[in-house]
Amino acid sequence: MALRYGKHTIVVPVVLAPMAGITNTAFRRLCREHGGGLFVSEMITSRALVERTPESMRLIRHHPSEEIRSIQLYGVDPKTISDAVSMLVDEDRADHIDLNFGCPVPKVTRKGGGAALPWKKDLFSAIVNAAVRAAGEIPVTVKMRKGIDDEHLTFIDAGKAARDAGVAAVALHGRTAEQYYSGQADWEAIAQLRAALPDCQVLGNGDIWSGEDAVEMMRQTGVDGVVVGRGCLGRPWLFGDLERSISAYLNGESAPTQSSMPSLGEVADAFYRHAQLLTEFFEEENRACRDIRKHVAWYFKGYPVGGELRAQLAMASSLAEIAELLGQLDRTSPYPGEEAEGPRGRLGGVKSCSLPENWLDSQELSESHRSQLELAELSVSGG
Repeated sequence: MALRYGKHTIVVPVVLAPMAGITNTAFRRLCREHGGGLFVSEMITSRALVERTPESMRLIRHHPSEEIRSIQLYGVDPKTISDAVSMLVDEDRADHIDLNFGCPVPKVTRKGGGAALPWKKDLFSAIVNAAVRAAGEIPVTVKMRKGIDDEHLTFIDAGKAARDAGVAAVALHGRTAEQYYSGQADWEAIAQLRAALPDCQVLGNGDIWSGEDAVEMMRQTGVDGVVVGRGCLGRPWLFGDLERSISAYLNGESAPTQSSMPSLGEVADAFYRHAQLLTEFFEEENRACRDIRKHVAWYFKGYPVGGELRAQLAMASSLAEIAELLGQLDRTSPYPGEEAEGPRGRLGGVKSCSLPENWLDSQELSESHRSQLELAELSVSGG
């Protein structure tokens, strides 16, 4: 069972979820070195792309080795989305375009964007249809959440609207905006969407920390593939685990063992490789070393790496300094098992979703809300 996005066949049905400040070219290349799948860019705002801001133009760059140039766009206006997609297509900058309707960040939802937007059915449908028309033969997909909260769910209606617009696939994160990244993802909701869209590829997202988790989601929900976000933070080798586990499952074979999980030396090598790729991406060694600081805790979670050495890695300013510090580690230390597993990255608790005033009064977009949406992209990073 492979994913089919237009003319592209994705043999390993795994998608790297777009993560701001994380899934740049460097991290995508690193993940691809460990396993197969589709690797999507950071979220890029459509308005910034149309205006060709330096940051947006940098974020849409792909390395020649990236066979499928996958870009995620965020937008709140059909015309701006259409213009951004047209630019990508006309200038041959993308082979796949994903639309973000799942961001739960308050500065996005309080203006009506991200996970709040599918509540306005007419606007959601208009944006997706505009993107698909502008894309032509380039496949468009949609990533979304269950809804705003448990009383205001949108995923079934939004999924059907996206399918009717002609998207190649719909990915559902099994949480509401209110949940943020807390609690457990609702795989039953993912199964409901799969059942509601028998004629469209559906992918599941949420709480996939291992190949075993991915197989269990596919078994429980019947999805065509999985989307992995926080589970691969500091763990690019997860894509190898996913590839082996899913391939065995689809071929009716027994599950592989986790004997290939990395020793501390292998983790150190992956960390250094990441720093090298970031240096190439930013074209500035010092900036690359600053950027990888946020990855230190993720890479070495559970491993016997002292606090002082972690702090020094987080303050390193050159590849040579990083290499010297990594050389102090006991490379033979084995994978620590459970201590290195489980949630990482953003968690947060359940909190009321920030929304424009009276947003929930109607599922049709009012003129007053339309004017607020004009400010939505201005407050979002990503180009």
